Amino acid sequence: MPDAYGDAEAGAVTGDVSRPTERSIEDSHPSTEARADELRFRLYTVAVLTLGIAAAAAVSAWLPFHYSVHLWWIGPLLALAFLGAEQLGVNVDVRSGISWTISFTEIPLVIGLLVAPFEVVLAAHVVAGVTTLLARRVTGRVLYNAGAFLLEVTSAFAVAGLVSHALGDPEHMPWLAALAGTLTAPLASTLLAMAAVRVLRRRMRIGTVIRLAGRILVVGFVNASVGLTGYLVISKTPEAWPIVLAVSLGLAALYWAYSDLLREQRDMEALTDVSLMVARSGQQVASRPAGKVGDIGLDVDLDEWATIAERIRDQLAAARIVLRLRLEPDEPLHTVVVGEELPPAAREDRGADDPLLRLPGSHVRHLRITEANPQVRAALLARGASEALAVPLRSAHRLLGIVEAHDRLSRWRGFGKYDVQLLGTMASHLATALDNRRLLATLRHDAYHDPLTGLLNRPGFRQVAAEPLREFPSSVVLRVDLDVFSTVSDALGYTWADRMLMAAGRRMRDTLGPDVPLARLEGASFAVLLADCDSERAQQVAQRLRSQLSAPYPVERLMVEANAVVGYVTTTAEEHAERTDVDSLLQRADMAVRATRGGEEVKAYVPSMGQIFLRRFQMVTQFRQAIEEGQVTVHYQPKVALPGKQVLGVEALVRWQHPEFGRVNPDEFVPAVEAAGLVGVLTSFVLETALDRVRRWLDEGLRISVAVNLSVRNLADEDFPDRVAALLERFGVPGELLTLELTESDVMQDPERALPILRKLSDLGIELAVDDFGTGYSSLAYLRQLPVDQVKIDKSFVFGMGTDLGDLAVVRSIVELGHSLGLTVVAEGVEEDLARDRLEAMGCDVAQGYLISRPLSEERLEAWLQARTARSLDRASEAVLTLLT
Repeated sequence: MPDAYGDAEAGAVTGDVSRPTERSIEDSHPSTEARADELRFRLYTVAVLTLGIAAAAAVSAWLPFHYSVHLWWIGPLLALAFLGAEQLGVNVDVRSGISWTISFTEIPLVIGLLVAPFEVVLAAHVVAGVTTLLARRVTGRVLYNAGAFLLEVTSAFAVAGLVSHALGDPEHMPWLAALAGTLTAPLASTLLAMAAVRVLRRRMRIGTVIRLAGRILVVGFVNASVGLTGYLVISKTPEAWPIVLAVSLGLAALYWAYSDLLREQRDMEALTDVSLMVARSGQQVASRPAGKVGDIGLDVDLDEWATIAERIRDQLAAARIVLRLRLEPDEPLHTVVVGEELPPAAREDRGADDPLLRLPGSHVRHLRITEANPQVRAALLARGASEALAVPLRSAHRLLGIVEAHDRLSRWRGFGKYDVQLLGTMASHLATALDNRRLLATLRHDAYHDPLTGLLNRPGFRQVAAEPLREFPSSVVLRVDLDVFSTVSDALGYTWADRMLMAAGRRMRDTLGPDVPLARLEGASFAVLLADCDSERAQQVAQRLRSQLSAPYPVERLMVEANAVVGYVTTTAEEHAERTDVDSLLQRADMAVRATRGGEEVKAYVPSMGQIFLRRFQMVTQFRQAIEEGQVTVHYQPKVALPGKQVLGVEALVRWQHPEFGRVNPDEFVPAVEAAGLVGVLTSFVLETALDRVRRWLDEGLRISVAVNLSVRNLADEDFPDRVAALLERFGVPGELLTLELTESDVMQDPERALPILRKLSDLGIELAVDDFGTGYSSLAYLRQLPVDQVKIDKSFVFGMGTDLGDLAVVRSIVELGHSLGLTVVAEGVEEDLARDRLEAMGCDVAQGYLISRPLSEERLEAWLQARTARSLDRASEAVLTLLT
């Protein structure tokens, strides 16, 4: 029949009914509801005991006592039989949280119905049950179980008596009556269990109750049939007892085999359930938004682990499961408890003072209070447990947590080898899951955070900012740029620049507080989200950030001066309705940053800024088509020799007449084209157009060179010299009639990479010129190595020659330096006669500027040459153009 000792019938079905299941996390105390459940169960115990005594008295009065003194031994023999039957009990898990013990008490009960009076069987059953409870120290449920014992035997004899009267043989107990009475006893136990479930306000499905009652009847029928058949066979044929014994042992072996098979199935289901729970919670972790700075822990909800612990408790039929998890590497263990309440003192992470928290290895330890050393015994007593299974959760010799299972809910046995094996396997799964989740948390952190500053990166900022932007109609996105970063990198190296960035990140975090989303986007650019913020507060925060970031940075024994610019954009209710995304806001804030000028270091975005960038975007996308349609043309600005005034060549300058925007300044579209990677297309177009013009001049008998500006990207293209050589060959132009101009800053940006390409171009006979000389880094060491032929004095110095003695000295120095290096010196921006005369007096070789001519289209250049120059033949019979005075 179902388990009636220790756990009681209700305990066998629902777990420990005398103490309601309690799930607790961290510090909790017994709830009022738990105390009310305890009180209800005590009242229910009194009712069961009272009902059992009353029923026993009624049945005893109905069935008179008939007993022979010569049969005194039947009572003790039945008591021993009940004890032995229970010792051979087989515990079977019906489903999660429901256990069912198959015992053989139906065998002595059915025999007792046939050979002994009611009082003897009742006394044998009650004495055997109470003795077992006391031996197992299960004192809290003795009265309930005593009442259950009384009702089991009473109901069995009552039904058997009714069947006997119905069969017309009330003086004797027919075998059919004994069988019916025996089947009544387990059903009575089941009814008591269902009533206990209702008393404790637990739920149990009707289908589960019906299936359980059906199994109880089947097993009870088999056990009763074996007992009844054995009694009848032995009573008729005494020498047949070995066969009866063999059948009984075979039935017991069959039960044990079924129990082991079902236990393995249940263990596999439990492992699968636990693995799925961990996998689902891991998927939830992966889908959570990026956390705060430094948030690399397990990122788990302790409620999830309470659910996992509940499943382990159900499978082990334990009174309590304690999970101690280390969520952060340096934090104490967090405690999760399901089942019986854990004493407050046992919740604390006492480290080395608790032997269960410092178990070596990763194997399961089975600890019993009767066999443990004093330290372990004290630890178990502190937990209020008589036995425990404890297993550390480790990964690479690092403690991730501990699983403890306390006191198995069984009257006959504690935790067995199957429980140890199951908990060990589950612990291995949990340790792997914890390690994987920690790795996942680390990968998520790295994916959404900047490794240098620890702040969010662009993807992390995008994810964190999405929810507040949806929630608050008015929010602000700021973009902050440190404009000293590249200078520090070049002067002191990237190590010190990185230290500046880390210091800037700390300053911003201290200014904004820990809860404001802050990200390093790239380089020295940062982004901030101010949720539920208006423009006035955004301006204040932006000014405060700029002030903090512009303070000097101590680098070693230096104080590096810095400057910061801030651009911000405020969302409106209309934009919120359109679900403005983070990237769009960052782009607008970036536009505001680029619009900062001079002393205006903080600027708010206005829609007109977007029009500027939209215009640039349109120009970039239309550039190829513009070349094909003839919108992009080449103009030429003449260069003359000093003092002879011969026209030596022209500089090719690109112009764009846009059908929508009109004439577009090269300073606007050339950087955009270069940034879009189309500078190769532009350079090829200008080269082809210029060389075609030189070819036609050669056909006219004129040797006029052309100068073409190059980009730094051309110097990074190893195939560029070969393409230039192919163009020279295609148009039949000598290399000396082509000059390629490079800005000083472009050459010095990566001289080691540019040097081989420049040498290849020089080998083609091409003239190389350093443009805007004096405005860049001016490294004489590299200038001597470069195969350049000309230096061009920047027009800013030429403009200031007449009023600024410093500019005059710079121009004189460049002329002298160029001549000392054997270079031709070209002066740009010559617009006045005084400047031309001073340059000529200094010995400058070539002049170029508005004094001579503005950049002209090809047709106007031809007219200019015809109107302002005279042609003469030199000794080589080649035409030379001389500027008319």
